Amino acid sequence: MQLNLGCGVNKKPGYINVDKFPQCEPDVVMDLELTPWTFKDNEVDGILLNHVLEHLGKDVDVFFGVMKEMYRVCKNGAIIEINVPHPRHDNFINDPTHVRIITPELLGLFSKKNCEAWKRLNAANSPLALYLDVDFELVNATIIIDEKYLTKLQNGELTQEAYSEIYKTCNNVASEYRIKLKVVK
Repeated sequence: MQLNLGCGVNKKPGYINVDKFPQCEPDVVMDLELTPWTFKDNEVDGILLNHVLEHLGKDVDVFFGVMKEMYRVCKNGAIIEINVPHPRHDNFINDPTHVRIITPELLGLFSKKNCEAWKRLNAANSPLALYLDVDFELVNATIIIDEKYLTKLQNGELTQEAYSEIYKTCNNVASEYRIKLKVVK
């Protein structure tokens, strides 16, 4: 079973399309911030959150609830695909419904492997995976470059080194993160 959570009008064939707005005509009408979800433990093979996770959990406990529910319903090895706007892009900044910045580093706090390593180092990172008893392994994270800078890179008008510096200091350089997590049980 694959879930397309917060599908809106972008329903995916082969997925159970879930949204809180019945006007979208999802397969399942459900508010993702209200837990527990209607799905059973360990029954989901994969989850797609396409520009959804940044809308969830203005209250940190609600966000934690969403992460715990994803973990609960997923099978071991399930893949969670998360696409979110980059927090320093106007696409994130200009939408008042965006309540949470999502980065690969944030999601790394939900990895038991990372948390155990930080614990050994006495690092200040919040060991959320240990606190919440969840475990998500980062499979990969891709930064989508804004079209303006991508064209300059492709045309040789901008070096990779220059891009890396601009990326660290300027807005609207990266437009999106595409992140894949694997559920570890």
